[in-house]
Formats: sequence, C-alpha cells, structure tokens
Amino acid sequence: MGKAVAIVVAAGTGERLGLPTPKAFVPLGGRPILARAVEAALANPAVGLVVVAAPAGHEDLAHAIVEPLGPHAVVTGGPTRQASVLAALAAVPEEASVVLCHDAARPLASPALFGRVLEALEGWDGVVPVVPVPDTVKRVRGEVVVGTEPREGLALAQTPQAFDAAALRDAHDRAIRAGVTATDDAGLLEWAGYRVRTVPGEGTNLKITTPEDLARAEALLAEVARA
Repeated sequence: MGKAVAIVVAAGTGERLGLPTPKAFVPLGGRPILARAVEAALANPAVGLVVVAAPAGHEDLAHAIVEPLGPHAVVTGGPTRQASVLAALAAVPEEASVVLCHDAARPLASPALFGRVLEALEGWDGVVPVVPVPDTVKRVRGEVVVGTEPREGLALAQTPQAFDAAALRDAHDRAIRAGVTATDDAGLLEWAGYRVRTVPGEGTNLKITTPEDLARAEALLAEVARA
C-alpha cells in the first residue's frame, strides 16, 4: 500500500462533556465530531484508509457515520487511548509504511496539518505538531507551589501525529511487554529510543473535553462560516 493509513481514536466516553452520547458522536456544527475528524484525514490525498477505534457497542454507528466519507475500517477501541491505537494497528495493512494517529476529539485539525506532518516524516521515525506554552508553568504538590518551570523548550503536543509504521508497531509492542503507558504515541516512540521531530501545530486545533471546549469549537466554526 503506497498511501498512509490514518488511525482515528474515537473510543472515549466523553464523561466530562456531561452528555449521554460518546464524545465522537456529539454534533459539532450539525455534524458528528467523528465525521469532521475523519473527513479532514481523508481530504489529504496521501491518506488511503482510515481506521476508527470506536466505543464498544457503538461500532455500527461509527461505521454509518464514516461510510459515506471514504475507505475505512472500524474496530472496537480499548479502555485506554493506548489500547485503542493498538487495536486499530491490527487492522492496518502490513504493507502500509506510514501511519497517522489522530484523536477524534480534535475535529478542527485542518487537512493541511495532516499534510505537514506527513511531509516532515521523511528521514524521521515520528512527527508531532506542537504549539508554544502560553502560560507560566507551576510545579505543584497538593496545593503548594514547589517550583516554576521555564517555558523555553516546552511545547503542547497535538494530533495528527505521523509515524513510520514499523517504528510505531515496535514501540507499542515493547511498551506492552514493559508495562509502559503514555498519553500519546509520540511519547511511546520517545521512550523506545526513536527519533521524533516537531512541526508547528494549529491554534484552532483544540481538543474537545469539556462543555466549554465544545462551545469554543462551535464559535470557531461560526467564524469560518462568516468569513
């Protein structure tokens, strides 16, 4: 397979949104969050297949949402993000040499960002988009401030992240054997000793976790519609 495969992690319950529907199926601008995330991935011509890690029991709904958008597969996600990516990797064709990992909870990532991480992957094992840390960072213990961290050299990671497929599989396999967990796939590659580079992320590529995040995403979409 010459084209990249995009894994879209959509198995979260979205409890912090305070809604009965899993986060991936919550409407954003009149369309499910999952549909927007998958559409952005498939809008890049380098992506030939999307594998969705769906919430257990909601696989058929995920398929119904994604089926009109393009080539896809749906797998049952796991109890953690890491487990969901591992489940999705099992559905990635062995001949695929590049895999993107993206969170459905970032439905405003642009197709251009998918292209940017893919282009930057040449000669590297992984690519992660980042944005600067805008605030002063405090290290705390309970309610006590124990230090202030310099912002220089710190960045906030986003998705989509691009990886050499063999490196991504190896990092996940080794992490399972070692009992290592990470909050993103780039972290697993870093732990496994692979070379990961950064590219500029997008300020509008917010992660939807709370009702406030959802409201902000709706406002951003409204701004685009008015432009």
